[in-house]
Amino acid sequence: MFTVSRFSRLILTLAGVATFALGQARAEQKLPNILWITSEDNGAHLGCYGDTYATSPNIDRLAKRSLRYTNASSTAPVCAPARTTIISGIYPPATGAEHMRSMTRMPKGFKMYPAYLRELGYYCTNNSKEDYNLRKEGEVWHASSRDAHWSNRPEGKPFFAVFNHTISHESQIRNRIAPENQIHDPAKVRIPAYHPDTPEVRKDWAQYYDRITMMDKLVGRTLNEVSDAGLADDTIVFYYGDHGSGMPRNKRWPYFSGLNVPLIVHVPENYKHLAPAGYEAGGVSDQLVGFIDFAPTVLSIAGMKPPAHMQGHAFMGKHAAPAQKYSFGFRGRMDERYDMVRTVFDRRYVYIRNYMPHKIYGQFISYMFKTPTTRIWHEMYHAGKLNESQSKFWQTKPAEELYDLKNDRDEVNNLAKSKEHRDALRRLRQAHVKWVKDV
Repeated sequence: MFTVSRFSRLILTLAGVATFALGQARAEQKLPNILWITSEDNGAHLGCYGDTYATSPNIDRLAKRSLRYTNASSTAPVCAPARTTIISGIYPPATGAEHMRSMTRMPKGFKMYPAYLRELGYYCTNNSKEDYNLRKEGEVWHASSRDAHWSNRPEGKPFFAVFNHTISHESQIRNRIAPENQIHDPAKVRIPAYHPDTPEVRKDWAQYYDRITMMDKLVGRTLNEVSDAGLADDTIVFYYGDHGSGMPRNKRWPYFSGLNVPLIVHVPENYKHLAPAGYEAGGVSDQLVGFIDFAPTVLSIAGMKPPAHMQGHAFMGKHAAPAQKYSFGFRGRMDERYDMVRTVFDRRYVYIRNYMPHKIYGQFISYMFKTPTTRIWHEMYHAGKLNESQSKFWQTKPAEELYDLKNDRDEVNNLAKSKEHRDALRRLRQAHVKWVKDV
């Protein structure tokens, strides 16, 4: 018999289910805070990426509770065009903004992604480097300065905040730390195959790692501000570098070492429905993710379908797209020296197309030659003191290059003429041609 008591229990049960469902729906409707922490001129030279020489405890702790990407890439191996890609969601060659510190306009009717976030109700701040090759038109950030901070937002508003830590910049490699404050022993650093192994080169690499440790402390401070405010459970976090290390042949050159960046994404439990596929604490993803994907991804997290003009693909959020087969990069004018290079990466092979092969790799760039390694490397070449791998940087380029990262992490063995790698070369060449035509 169906009694009143059983009916009451049924009503209570259904009410509980409805309340839970409503709470879950509200959680899914509530916009998450989004925090981006950027470091400058550093590749994945971090403990969480298996670099035992590195000292990066704060980023390592973040990685243990987040998803770490091993194949994340900048589109350009230098800051301004890389940041231009992120702010626009468009490849810089498509907007005429590929050259370092060039300045052009966004196509008519297009907006920089923070403008879309503002329309969705976000309080958007940038602290503080911009360095876009595109003119800012209309309202982009609520605040963009050294004082810009999410804590200044109106009560109840979700925030999107970017903090750019520049202490690891190329210029700080030559700005020597006092001996008593040095952290990394130059005698123990790994020297890549393309650099000469000299005491001064070792000092530069050790100094680079010291600056990463300093940057790591700032990352920890930025994360602590969010947790101390009780907002960690409502904040999605990205940590990433803006391109490869500031050492010569990393920065400014579109090898994997110049384009590969660390990327760590943390999604709190409240927003797991927005997490990337396969997300788990301490997880690792080899999915190809690029800066071209950042703008559509942040809009997807906020629930907005990315505008059709954005050329990347969201890798998480409501409008996440399937994983891509290739990642693309480029090199244009670097400061006072012109070049034209395009690259394709497929998780194993790096294909490089040099459109100006008559120009040497190491064209004179005044700013780059301030780094001791560059000067010593150049002097040793002209003194005939380098081996073949070390000498190539000061010579003209082949039209095509192909490197197998599985067997050649330093990208010194060009396989473009290898019979065994014809299929890989042909496939990546075709992907390159299609991308150039599409863009």
